[in-house]
Amino acid sequence: MDSQGTVNSIRNWLGSGSINIFGLPYSGKDTVGSALANLLGAEFLSSGHLLRRAGEKIQEAGHLSPTNVFCDVVLPAFYNSDFNGKPLILSSVGRWSGEEQQVVEAATNSGHPIKAVLFIKISEAEMLNRLEAAYEIGDRSGRKDDSTEILKTRLSEFNEKTLPVIEIYRNLGLLVEIDGEQSRDVVLTEVIEKLTDLAI
Repeated sequence: MDSQGTVNSIRNWLGSGSINIFGLPYSGKDTVGSALANLLGAEFLSSGHLLRRAGEKIQEAGHLSPTNVFCDVVLPAFYNSDFNGKPLILSSVGRWSGEEQQVVEAATNSGHPIKAVLFIKISEAEMLNRLEAAYEIGDRSGRKDDSTEILKTRLSEFNEKTLPVIEIYRNLGLLVEIDGEQSRDVVLTEVIEKLTDLAI
C-alpha cells in the first residue's frame, strides 16, 4: 500500500473518531499530534493549551488541574459545532485517573468515539536531556512549568495520576505504545504503521 493509500485507510477507519495521545513531558505529544492532524485532516485539541488559554495557573507549578476545572474547560470542546463530522487528535485529554470515563463518554456522545490511545514512551533521562536541549535553543516559548524542579513535580503527577489512566486504556484494548526515543520522522512513521495495522 502506498503512503496515500495508507493515510486513506486510517482516515476511513477513524471516521469522525478520536485518537488520544499520552506521554511524559517532552515526549513529543503535541509534535506527533499536530503532524497526525495535518495528515488526516483532523482537528487537534490539547488539554494543556485549553487550560492555559482559560487562565488556569496551577499547571505552572507542575500540578494537574482539578477534575472539576478540566470538565468545565476541556470537555465542552468535544461539542464544538465546527468539529462536526471531523476526526479529533487529542493531546493528553483526561490526565487524572477517573477522568478517562468522562472523556470516553464525551467523545462518544459528541460523535468522536475514541478509536486508539497512543503512549509515546521515553525514559526520564531522555526527558531531562530534551529539557536541556530546549533551553539551549530557546524552544517552548518560555513556559513557566519548564524547569528542572517543576519537571520533577510533573513527573510525579504523571506517575501517580496519569499512568493509571493509560493502564485503563490498555485494559480497554485501545492502547498503542510508541518508541518516542527515535527521530521525529521515525516516531511519526511508527505511529502511522501501527494505526494502519488497526485500520486493516
